[in-house]
Amino acid sequence: MALYIVATPIGNLEDISFRAIKVLNEVDLILAEDTRRTSILLNHYKVKNKIESFNDFNKEKKTPSIIEQLKNNKRIAIVSDSGTPGISDPGFYLVREAVKEGIDIVPIPGANAAITALVSSGFATDKFMFLGFLPKKENRLKKSLMEIKKNNITTIFYESPYRIEKTLRLMSEIIPDKKICIARELTKKFEEFIRGTASEILKKKPKFKGEITVVVGKG
Repeated sequence: MALYIVATPIGNLEDISFRAIKVLNEVDLILAEDTRRTSILLNHYKVKNKIESFNDFNKEKKTPSIIEQLKNNKRIAIVSDSGTPGISDPGFYLVREAVKEGIDIVPIPGANAAITALVSSGFATDKFMFLGFLPKKENRLKKSLMEIKKNNITTIFYESPYRIEKTLRLMSEIIPDKKICIARELTKKFEEFIRGTASEILKKKPKFKGEITVVVGKG
């Protein structure tokens, strides 16, 4: 019995390992956040296997059944919509419960948006902090930005294209001097890196579309 944590591309479908494809072909079941999105990847590599949804809405209901299957010597792979499962997605919940039950966890490493953005930012990489998605409520968002201000290390977080302008405005007030790198649509056709302080980036009036990762320099 084993639960395979399989990293998938964050954009470019070629960014997947031979081992990942092999595992996705051989397991008894593939769990995916969005089966339609994952099916695009599976069809591209001609992987014909059973696939079921596992997301924030059904994770608590489905986990007991999945754990039972694993205990019955089934091999199951979990994939995220993009990147490495368990980072800011429901994969964490299943992995935690599987560990409690003594089930083998087998990571199949690969793409990750946070690390990809970090190494492309030009900021210090020897020590960094990852915050996932920042809070939506303004008072809690301000508190998170204050933490970034206090901690003098490179910081990475994900942000929605619908909230990034609001976040940047608050950043221009709370951390006006810190350099920022916004990584947008990583590995995709319209991949873009926007650099500067929050105010400088806002003045450029970029089109904030697609998936966004923000890296804040420590200085």
